[in-house]
Amino acid sequence: MTAPELPSRYLRMPHVEKGMQVGLFGGSFNPPHQGHVLVAEIAMRRLELDQIWWIVTPGNPLKSGRELLPLADRIALSETITDDPRIKVTAFEAAHRIRYTADTLSLVKERNPGVDFVWIMGADSLRDFHRWQRWRAIAMTFPIAVIDRPGATLAFLSSKMAKTFDHARRDEVEARHLARMPAPAWTFIHGPRSTMSSTAIRDGLKVEPAS
Repeated sequence: MTAPELPSRYLRMPHVEKGMQVGLFGGSFNPPHQGHVLVAEIAMRRLELDQIWWIVTPGNPLKSGRELLPLADRIALSETITDDPRIKVTAFEAAHRIRYTADTLSLVKERNPGVDFVWIMGADSLRDFHRWQRWRAIAMTFPIAVIDRPGATLAFLSSKMAKTFDHARRDEVEARHLARMPAPAWTFIHGPRSTMSSTAIRDGLKVEPAS
């Protein structure tokens, strides 16, 4: 489904007010699952956010698009599993034909002066963060909250991003102030972890029933 065929509300950035603290949680969500919800809930609570933008991307340049569900389907599934009204499911990237997170954050910053944003990602993404387009620019645009994920707890020590921006790491106890800190600033947040993953769900759907 192309961007013009999506309901217009998903093609606009969610409404915010100056002074708000807003988390940006982007991904393919192919499909979305309770592990994603857990990350969003932990971020909402620990960062003391007013909103989280659940940004469903048109596609991930680092992943194959062959198994990618249609954007409209991923939006609908995301709406189904997110019942907190502060979580705003959006696909505004599609309207602007954005492919890279660095461009997304630049646009968000330009369009929303006076709002304090923080980029949210699972620790499993931290390992390959240095492969993202203009990853240093991402870290210099907004603070980053890395949420613990199974098997990725040590990523914040070994990843290239963690080593490059070690001087900008903030203690976890400061998490509630992170959104208002000038970038670069990042922290690693521990908490409950879900073993669910989109890859495992897709692989499970491929399994044919026994005859």
